[in-house]
Amino acid sequence: MKRLALIALAAVAFAAPAFAAKYEIDPTHTQVQFGYNHFGFSNITGRFDQISGQFELDPANLGKSSIAVEIPIASISTGVEKLDQHLLGADFFDAGKYPTASFKSKMVHVAGPKELHLMGDLTIHGVTKPVTFTVKVNGLGEHAMRKVPAAGFDATAVIKRSDFGVGAYVPAVSDEVTLRITLEAFQPKQ
Repeated sequence: MKRLALIALAAVAFAAPAFAAKYEIDPTHTQVQFGYNHFGFSNITGRFDQISGQFELDPANLGKSSIAVEIPIASISTGVEKLDQHLLGADFFDAGKYPTASFKSKMVHVAGPKELHLMGDLTIHGVTKPVTFTVKVNGLGEHAMRKVPAAGFDATAVIKRSDFGVGAYVPAVSDEVTLRITLEAFQPKQ
């Protein structure tokens, strides 16, 4: 009977799926940047200063990880207040009507030891489209200061803003926008 119980316990242990651990996104060490070409003369960059969301990570099998984030559009910052206000207005983000952008992963493909392809749905201006981010794994391990498991990634993708209904001044102001994200996250202490 004891042997049967041990076999049953082992079967349950090995049959149970591995679960990813919940990580908190560190907003002070996470940035969402964007870049575009302005009339062929300059390559402008800006960022969103706020991000929140859920992040589940399985360091042993990154393909089982997932992320869902929201970005308040009002947190946009180009360093030029007049430009920020124009981008928040009806010509571009129309932040009064569409106050957040979001991304929710659907699949993570492990492309190499430090490279992932993160596929999911990006919503901007009330329009949702599939987007694939190329992700570089910066580090996985214990955080030097917090003494908890931590992870860091850089991700890039190129989107067409007109696909999301934000097409003012195309093609003079480039339709293609490069998104660059650097993210740091950690497991909360139990």
